[in-house]
Amino acid sequence: MGSKHHFDQNAFEAFMLDHGVVGFSEKLMKMKSGRLCPWYANWRTVAEDVRSIDELTDYVIAFVEDLGLSPDCFYGVPEGATKLGVLTQNKWAKKQPDYTSRPYVLAMGRGKPKEHGAVKDQHFLGLPRGKTIVLEDAVTTGGSLLTTVDILLEAKVNIIATLALTNRSERRDDGTTVAQVLKEKDIPYYALTNATEFLPKLFEKLQPGEIVRKELEEYFATYGERPLKL
Repeated sequence: MGSKHHFDQNAFEAFMLDHGVVGFSEKLMKMKSGRLCPWYANWRTVAEDVRSIDELTDYVIAFVEDLGLSPDCFYGVPEGATKLGVLTQNKWAKKQPDYTSRPYVLAMGRGKPKEHGAVKDQHFLGLPRGKTIVLEDAVTTGGSLLTTVDILLEAKVNIIATLALTNRSERRDDGTTVAQVLKEKDIPYYALTNATEFLPKLFEKLQPGEIVRKELEEYFATYGERPLKL
C-alpha cells in the first residue's frame, strides 16, 4: 500500500497557477452558466497532460485522506472530470491493502446517454459500486454535478461525498448554493479550493489592475456566496 501524504493548500494553489488553470481578464468572459465574469478556472490544460493529471490525482487523494474518507470508487462527472475519475480510482485502488484480493470497479459515465436500456447501461460504462466519491472540476451553479448525482442516486449508488477541484463560491439563480442542494440529499460537498479564499491571494500576486478589481467585487456582490473584498 502506498504511503499517505497530507494535502498542502499552498502547493495546490501554486499548482493551479503554474498550469494556467486560473487567471483574470479585463474583458468579461461568458461562463457556462451564462454569467459574464472577469476570472476563470479551466482545468482542461491539466487534463490533457499525463504528468500533470497524475500529479493532480495525488492532491485529490491526499485531500480525501485528510477528510478521513475511505471510498471504494471515485467517479468523474462526464465529461469534464471523466479522466480525473478514472485515473484517481486506478491510483487509489492500488494503494489499498486488499487491492490483490478484491475487485475495484473502474467506473465511467457516458457523455451522451443511450436512449434505451436500464439506467446502468444508459448512463455508464461501468457502474460505480460501493462507497463512491463524485469528482468535478469547477463548480459554479452545479448543473452537471447535480444532474450526475441524481442519475447515480437513481441507479442506487452509495454517494459518500462530492468533491470539486474549484468551488467558484457562487449562488445559484434561486439563491441557494450547491452545498445546500446536496445537503438536502444528505450528501457532503467539499472543494480543494474556494474562490473567495484564493482569489484575494491570486489578485495580490498577479496584480491585474483596478478594472479587474472592480469587476470582481461587483461580480461577487451579485452572484457570490458572500462579498469579495480585494
